[in-house]
Amino acid sequence: MGHAAVWDPRAAIEITKDWNGVDQIVLRNPQGASARVSLHGGQVTSWRNDRGEELLFTSSKAIFKPPKAMRGGIPICFPQFGNCGSLEQHGFARNKVWTIDDNPPPFHPNDTYGKSFVDLLLKSSEDDLKCWPHSFEFRLRVSLSSDGNLSLISRIRNVNGKPYSFSFAYHTYFSVSDISEVRIEGLETLDYLDNLCQRERFTEQGDAITFESEVDRIYLSSPNCIAILDHERKRTYVIRKEGLPDMVVWNPWEKKSKAMMDLGDEEYKQMLCVDAAAVEKPITLKPGEEWTGRLELAVVPSSFCSDD
Repeated sequence: MGHAAVWDPRAAIEITKDWNGVDQIVLRNPQGASARVSLHGGQVTSWRNDRGEELLFTSSKAIFKPPKAMRGGIPICFPQFGNCGSLEQHGFARNKVWTIDDNPPPFHPNDTYGKSFVDLLLKSSEDDLKCWPHSFEFRLRVSLSSDGNLSLISRIRNVNGKPYSFSFAYHTYFSVSDISEVRIEGLETLDYLDNLCQRERFTEQGDAITFESEVDRIYLSSPNCIAILDHERKRTYVIRKEGLPDMVVWNPWEKKSKAMMDLGDEEYKQMLCVDAAAVEKPITLKPGEEWTGRLELAVVPSSFCSDD
């Protein structure tokens, strides 16, 4: 008795349906920040700060119909990133309907304390095994902390009799005021693979990365903390990651945007994808082994300098 004022994270979760009838989970914190996660793809579709401002980009032309992944939010790319072999581009996890995991394995207390969260589960289906013959259990925890930070923890377990490898990315679409006013700090001097030049390897020369044309790069062995500075909005996104050595940076620019059905012609100006990923060296799991990849997103007033 007498503890009624204590915030209960479980009370901060609401399950609703989207317009296709697919369940989505809404997480809220006491300050009024929120996040939405769809069971279609285990995809975060919205992340708002305590003023209700949307921090993730979603295309006005996004197609919200399974089996297509929605253009925006945070699609999960597994078991591959990119387009190779018989699998669909960026793998199948983002096109599957996940379930709510009622019996998740224990997490570290820091992953639970003061957070509203949901645990999702995806297991390999008969269809998946036809195109990718490896059994897995993919557990995803999405949480919203009391200070409004969004975090995603993925745990992938090999329940196969043999080792296998996969690549992975949290394909995060950030909402920005104007792509030509944005810069990324923390990737200076790194080597990257350029997807616009058959994945040829280059070394980043600039002080900070700025945008004046199409960019599609995989930065290798990147630091675990990088920042996206949006001058016009005077806001900085801080990306922290663990278990994910690469950072993918993508903006389709004008010509490619016009060719994409589910992206408005001018919308490239309002978006920037910066993905914590494991692409260059795939992750290999022995039977029974589990891999964990974490992403934490925060928004702070500019100017912020990464101290990592």
